[in-house]
Formats: sequence, C-alpha cells, structure tokens
Amino acid sequence: MFYLSQWGTVCDDAWDLRDAKVVCRQVGCGHAMAAWGEARYGQGTGYIFLDNLKCKGHEPSLLRCSHIRWDVHNCDHSEDAGAVCDIL
Repeated sequence: MFYLSQWGTVCDDAWDLRDAKVVCRQVGCGHAMAAWGEARYGQGTGYIFLDNLKCKGHEPSLLRCSHIRWDVHNCDHSEDAGAVCDIL
C-alpha cells in the first residue's frame, strides 16, 4: 500500500476475506475472491504499516478498518498479506 508518500505492506495476522474485499474495492478491481498470507506473492520491502486488521468488509479503504496502530506490528515481510480480486 502507498501511504504518506511511502510504500509498505500489511501483515497477514487476522487477514481474511473481509479485509481482501476492502482492498479490492479500494483499488477498483472488483470483488475479492481470496485472501492470502505468508507472502504468497513474494515478500515486500519497506514499512509494514498495518497489523491485526479487522475490516467488516464494507469500508471504503483499509484506513477505515480497525487495527492495532499505524506502523506497530510483530511481523516481518514473510507474513505479508495479499488479495485476489475478480476484474470487473
């Protein structure tokens, strides 16, 4: 994700399909089909912005989901989250 002019990732702790729904909506890529963890698409670099996300699924962006606090986590990039969206 891009936040405050920097790229970073989201930790997969508590990551689920509701979180993926928000990501797919946020980037305009249709409906979420899967929520993956353990850096399935490769490890990111830079900051890990969010951990223990708890989206309800209707939020317009990850910024509106419950989480610990920005830039507070107990993860490394081997736990980066990912989402699969169906393209509209």
